[in-house]
Amino acid sequence: MPGNKEIGDKGEFLAAEYLRSKKFRIAAINWRNLHREIDIVAWDKKELVIVEVKLRKNDFHGQPWEFVTMKKQKYLIAAAEAYLDTIPEAPEVRFDVVSILGEEGRYKIEHIEDAFNPDV
Repeated sequence: MPGNKEIGDKGEFLAAEYLRSKKFRIAAINWRNLHREIDIVAWDKKELVIVEVKLRKNDFHGQPWEFVTMKKQKYLIAAAEAYLDTIPEAPEVRFDVVSILGEEGRYKIEHIEDAFNPDV
């Protein structure tokens, strides 16, 4: 049975492939800075997109995207600020969630653009 790391890696791989099919340019997968982490950093035209990936086998406890709590959103905002410190110009930024439900060979991917507002 795969552990959390393997499940997370699988989700990030599936999400990156999905985003590439939508013409996103992937800048980083599993970007880390100290204790901060961003699952996927991508470009959608001129907009920087911070992507949180949630993969669940089933929806018994809820949809995967429902696990992006307010606490997680604040964490992602702080991580995005750290990422922005590493690039020369501050672009427009949006926060997306890629929600993946299912098992090997039978995944349903839902991409929620602009999933939350960092100004809240």
